[in-house]
Amino acid sequence: MFKNLLVPISGESITKTELKSVIKLALSDNAKISLVFVTDPVMPYASSEVQSVLALSSREYKKVSAEFAKKLFAKARLLIGSDIPVAEFHIFHPNISDGILEAAKKSKADVIVMASHKRSGIRGIFLRSEAQEVILHSKLPVLILG
Repeated sequence: MFKNLLVPISGESITKTELKSVIKLALSDNAKISLVFVTDPVMPYASSEVQSVLALSSREYKKVSAEFAKKLFAKARLLIGSDIPVAEFHIFHPNISDGILEAAKKSKADVIVMASHKRSGIRGIFLRSEAQEVILHSKLPVLILG
């Protein structure tokens, strides 16, 4: 059915249980998994009266972001194992859902598989989930785990 599953990852959005579901789907369809991690290209800004020694240049910020993405990809690869081909896409984009859609094009995915925060009520109105944004704007099918 699906041959290339795009799976957005972050520090918290996809759990081992959800990744197990992705693995089952990939194995049943003999599919590849394309992992994507989206980083905001603009470093978060913190203000203080004292110049911080922790301030990073944009080059350093990109390097640190790439290292963080690499660690997340390594964790996910460890959970996925070696039976499934895995591709990695680290996208710099100010909007996470647009970054996911950009990765879907780059990876030539045929489905996006992602977790949702399941916001409802007032929180759902004001804090739309990335999954909801992807569903609204994707031309591909989107499978929500959770």
